[in-house]
Amino acid sequence: MSIKNRFTQQEFDRIKAAVKKAEDKISGEIVPVFVERSGFYTIANYRGAMLMAAAAFISIIIFDRYVPSLAILDPMFMFFIVTIGGLLGGILTHSLPALKRMLISRNHLDQATKKRAETAFLEEEVFNTRHRTGILIFISFFEHEVIVLADRGISKVVDQKEWDDLVQRIIEQIRLGRVTEGIEESILRCGEILLEKGFVKTQDDINELRDDLRTED
Repeated sequence: MSIKNRFTQQEFDRIKAAVKKAEDKISGEIVPVFVERSGFYTIANYRGAMLMAAAAFISIIIFDRYVPSLAILDPMFMFFIVTIGGLLGGILTHSLPALKRMLISRNHLDQATKKRAETAFLEEEVFNTRHRTGILIFISFFEHEVIVLADRGISKVVDQKEWDDLVQRIIEQIRLGRVTEGIEESILRCGEILLEKGFVKTQDDINELRDDLRTED
């Protein structure tokens, strides 16, 4: 599914408004970035192909042993059946996100998401604020992962547990199907946390990073 199909224009506007509201009283900058997936995971396609090819080969053996009337004796036809099974497995794995996720280790998903979040932090220049007070809220839907990265001006003051709790809230809301609401709440909570820690907006404070949601399919 495309990211743009996950949200309506009204929902995009709500998220942008939440960022603006959260930043209204604080000196920090909140940058929400959503991607459909953090990696291509072609290894899963190969695994799916190998599994289906193996299943096709095992089926040939079973038919040969227990259903002689359906046994395949021609080696070339055996090769053809196994090859078709492998191709089908690769296509199914590529087409079905749930199946692809099953064939990828949790560690692989975590590493890919972390790397993509760090790349987004740099690409969106979350670090590019006067007092290093940028926050990235990164959501990768395929991996079911949420990562919050705070720049050093904030991370040295705000305990990591605060961000872990925030991540858990977002995940819970997404599981309930309240994606936009969960995002809005998390953005506003970011503003509250920074306000509690003394990141109060000053008279010379300007909006250093744009407020809208960044998306990537």
